[in-house]
Amino acid sequence: MNELSVQSKSRTEFIDITRRVQQFAAQMKLESGIITVFVPHTTAGITINENADPDVTADMEMVFDRMVPWTGGYRHSEGNTAAHVKATLTGSSVQVIVENGRLALGTWQSIYFCEFDGPRTRKIWLKESV
Repeated sequence: MNELSVQSKSRTEFIDITRRVQQFAAQMKLESGIITVFVPHTTAGITINENADPDVTADMEMVFDRMVPWTGGYRHSEGNTAAHVKATLTGSSVQVIVENGRLALGTWQSIYFCEFDGPRTRKIWLKESV
């Protein structure tokens, strides 16, 4: 297993980590297989979505905030219930196929680390399988 470190700069942020995952595939000399990208945090997630238009991630942030506002009479004493719910909605892992040494993503797809309780330094775990 390999570990990446990601530094978020704001409370909610979508950070494109595709290049770093591709570098991991190259480092592991993985020609054909699967890479699992796992986020070991309860207030952050991972997703695959469009990379061509930055308005997509801005819209995603807006929709998440509408669905799960930061204030809402939550009982969790740390005050970050919204981040926990958003992390559950995105999920904690994705799997990406590797073929011919390259991530098999669609033309407009990227892998995004989803920060919901930043700014923080976070971990991402990567594991290859053949």
